Amino acid sequence: MKEHHPRKGPLAACVKTSLDRYFHDLNGEKPGNLYEMVIIEIERPLLEAVMHQAQSNQCKAARMLGINRNTLRKKLKLHGRD
Repeated sequence: MKEHHPRKGPLAACVKTSLDRYFHDLNGEKPGNLYEMVIIEIERPLLEAVMHQAQSNQCKAARMLGINRNTLRKKLKLHGRD
């Protein structure tokens, strides 16, 4: 099955808008740990949505995400969703 990877979709637009607002709100201060902050902010709702779609089945959710089940378990634990 061919995977679909849009170059710029609604999610990318939301992230860009949020980052633009974040930089504006910094009011000239230097951002720090930006990559980690964005990944954590995006990962939590992603995991919640996929786990809901997979009816809390971790094997199914891991397949949907394209990651190993143990990796999924670590991420769920990190976000307090274990």
